[in-house]
Amino acid sequence: MSAYVSAFELFSIGVGPSSSHTVGPMRAAHDFATRLREERLLDRVSRVTCTLYGSLGATGIGHGTPDAVVAGLRGLSPETVEPAEVRAAWTDWTAGESLLLAGTHAVPFEKTDIAFAPRTRLPGHPNAMTLEAWGADAAPLAADTYYSVGGGFIRREGEPPRVAAHAYPLAFDSAEALIALCDERGITIAEAARMNEEALRSDEEIADGLDRIWDTMAACVEAGLHSDGVLPGMLRVKRRAGAIRAQLEDAEAGGHRELPGEWLGAFALAVNEENAAGGRVVTAPTNGAAGILPAVAMYWWRFLADSGLGVGNAVTPHGELVGSALLGFAARQQLGPVVPDVVDEELVAEANRRRGIRRFLLTATALGSLFKANASISGAEGGCQAEVGSACAMAAGGLTAVMGGTNRQIENAAEIAMEHHLGLTCDPVGGLVQIPCIERNAIAASTAVTAARLALRGDGSHYVSLDAVVETMRQTGIDMSTKYKETSEGGLAVNVIEC
Repeated sequence: MSAYVSAFELFSIGVGPSSSHTVGPMRAAHDFATRLREERLLDRVSRVTCTLYGSLGATGIGHGTPDAVVAGLRGLSPETVEPAEVRAAWTDWTAGESLLLAGTHAVPFEKTDIAFAPRTRLPGHPNAMTLEAWGADAAPLAADTYYSVGGGFIRREGEPPRVAAHAYPLAFDSAEALIALCDERGITIAEAARMNEEALRSDEEIADGLDRIWDTMAACVEAGLHSDGVLPGMLRVKRRAGAIRAQLEDAEAGGHRELPGEWLGAFALAVNEENAAGGRVVTAPTNGAAGILPAVAMYWWRFLADSGLGVGNAVTPHGELVGSALLGFAARQQLGPVVPDVVDEELVAEANRRRGIRRFLLTATALGSLFKANASISGAEGGCQAEVGSACAMAAGGLTAVMGGTNRQIENAAEIAMEHHLGLTCDPVGGLVQIPCIERNAIAASTAVTAARLALRGDGSHYVSLDAVVETMRQTGIDMSTKYKETSEGGLAVNVIEC
């Protein structure tokens, strides 16, 4: 069985502040309401309840979980919902108001219909929730337990493992197998990922979908860079990305050289401040780590893309990419429309940047698939090493790819990035995705760039393999105390005064 997860599942468009505590529960509640309708039970429902277990119960309020459950029961989906429709959907619930289940059937609902059981951990996963529908005279009609397993992915208890509609043509279950597969065919990691995507979508759909993911990421960066004020929650954390942007723009206007590293940090802060505010974000591969890949990709887009796309690359007059790791890639997989012979230089640059971002995302997808399959991308399961560590490794590999790195250099960059996040705990203060989460994304973005540059200065050979680091992360997550895994029962969460 292949470890590969489609880019359009790993990078899903949703809302903040958490993929596992907001996006996943919303999808679970939406699925439950949909199943009630499909099983012709909806009109018989007189009440619906939800119990949040383990980490969902412990930090659910700070992560907006009950708000997301209410939105999902209403039939709203994280991919299309306006973020404002989710914020405070439960928190500001008006007593006596009816809930429009699945968007059509009104039932009485009170805030107490969502219960919290943080001390009860179900065996399937630390993020568990049970939804129940009741008929007349409180007779049980339906009940389902869901697990939010990280990155917005959910699993319903008792449901058989999902089987892809199409088998992926290039199956791999380890980094070693992935590189061997690429060696056999003379392709890049991004090309392998794209060939798997082609089993499900046309070339145009792949290009359009990847562009939509990037456009959402870029819009999130811009929104965060042009916002101020304080973030929701008791901590009253002040937004900083906008002020940093203004300072950097003033420095540039004064004739000082641009400071790419400082912009990199500002990009990451911008995304995670938007996430903490419940804005539109892309899980990458989670919301808590959503700022790392966009920040590193924007860093490449703004500071590196137009200077030959990085080490060993050049751009032909037709806008096609050539380079040590990309030779022939554009000819086989255009990743978008061919640029005409006579075009505006800005159009050529835009087309090349777009192709580079698609390659960045596809490379990151292949790497992220390995973390999800062989370890975890869930903070409640593996600590923050599973979220920020995985995202840092994915970003490092993606940057190495667009900088002209070989497949082994890409694997080396991902290994360096992940190795130095081993043991990282998840201890959000106040159960909010703010401290230390926002700054942590900025630091990890810097680490990703450093890892890529170190890998590019080598030949790809290294002592510790990515597979060994992934397995070490899995084992470390198992050994890590529960209080350091998104429960806010240890670390900074108990040593920092919240008010």
